[in-house]
Amino acid sequence: MSHVPRKRFGQHFLADRHYVERIVSAIDPKPADTVVEIGPGLGALTGPLLARLERLHVVEIDRDLAARLRETYPSDRVAVHVADALEFDFALLPEGLRVVGNLPYNISTPLLFRLVAYADRIRDLTFMLQKEVVDRMVAAPATPEYGRLSVMLQYRFAMARLFDVPPGAFRPPPKVDSAVVRMAPRPADELAARDPARLAALVTAAFGQRRKTLRNALAGLLGPDEFRDAGIDPGARGETLPVEAFVRLANIAYAPGAARG
Repeated sequence: MSHVPRKRFGQHFLADRHYVERIVSAIDPKPADTVVEIGPGLGALTGPLLARLERLHVVEIDRDLAARLRETYPSDRVAVHVADALEFDFALLPEGLRVVGNLPYNISTPLLFRLVAYADRIRDLTFMLQKEVVDRMVAAPATPEYGRLSVMLQYRFAMARLFDVPPGAFRPPPKVDSAVVRMAPRPADELAARDPARLAALVTAAFGQRRKTLRNALAGLLGPDEFRDAGIDPGARGETLPVEAFVRLANIAYAPGAARG
């Protein structure tokens, strides 16, 4: 059964066996692992993963591809969840979850932010994404790629860029390069933010207009005393601050008695 890639789902199917083997080797699944594959598509990773696993979960939005997967694999080995990964409740799956996949470029950033909410249930995540997105995910402060995505993901996960994948490895070839990244949730004792939601709000404000200084971007949240207590120059821009500095600022900004104007 042939399948015409659907642009609305951002479908580019991995077809190069060399890169399939490299990705599966990087994941290194063990038989009893609970693995969920997001966007299995034509099953390039599904079969090789299943060869190492007792059972595999897959989340596929395309009903035709989901039906194809059900025809190909026995239900006691592959659980096919027909759903949008942006809406799927990953809490339905066991803790210690290993999440993998070739993520559609058009949903990769919102999906990454969504998965942050499940980090305490996840063992690790191994994704192939647009190279530009991976560059932002692992970026260091004071680089053009460093921004909100960098800070929020690096706060919650230890990040490791693994290798690049060229367009020719896909059918149809995308117009951009791809890269594989691994993310492992940081242990609770490394998460110093008193309120992660408020950290997220402060980081969003800090990068809302990149050219603004922190003094202007965070006006109403922090005054001169709070910047001084955090040891941060209010004349700096958000893109220069490491993750731990944002945590210090957030903890001070939302503490009782912090400046509001």
